[in-house]
Order: sequence, then C-alpha cells, then structure tokens
Amino acid sequence: MKKLKRTIQEGVPAKQITMLHLIASPDPVLYQKVLIDPKRALGIINMSPWEGAIIAADLADKAAPIEIKLVDRFKGVVFIQGDRDSVYTALDRVRRVFDSDYGYTVPSVTES
Repeated sequence: MKKLKRTIQEGVPAKQITMLHLIASPDPVLYQKVLIDPKRALGIINMSPWEGAIIAADLADKAAPIEIKLVDRFKGVVFIQGDRDSVYTALDRVRRVFDSDYGYTVPSVTES
C-alpha cells in the first residue's frame, strides 16, 4: 500500500506581510509557468490575514502604473507587473501603508 503525504497549510492570526519581492528580469521559463508578460518586472506580495491582499492590490494599483495579474484572497497573494521602477514604487507603498496605518509587521522590499 502506497503511503500518502498530507500537506496542511495554515494561516496564523497575525497581521503581517511575509514577502514583498521584485523580480526585475526573471528567466523566461518562469513567465511561461505563471502565464505573465516576459518583458516586464514581477512583484510578489504574500500576507496574512489573507483578505488584506485586496487592500494591497488597490494600494499598489493607485501608487504606480502597474497591472494587477493575480489577487488570491484565500491565500493572501498578489502578483503585479510593470516596469521595474513602477513595481518597486507599488511594493514600497504597500509596505509603508501596512506598516504605518495598519500596524502590520512588514519586511523590506527585496529584489532579484
């Protein structure tokens, strides 16, 4: 009999952004896997509570000329795309507002 592995994903009752990451120029294979434009930078936000992803997407959209590619309110994930500087500006705006206005624990924006 084959053993099955079970993965359990759970959220923690904390107000936190766990990732604000900018991929300025990723490998084209990555873009094919996630079905996004290979000529633009990608911004990734991961947070809890997960519903905050909707607010984060709204803030990012209003902060810079970016395109929202994904908002997953059940996992707390947002993908945005645009030129490198616009994506950085949008991620930094999300970081500053969630830190100062909402009292979230937030990391710095990282880049690769």
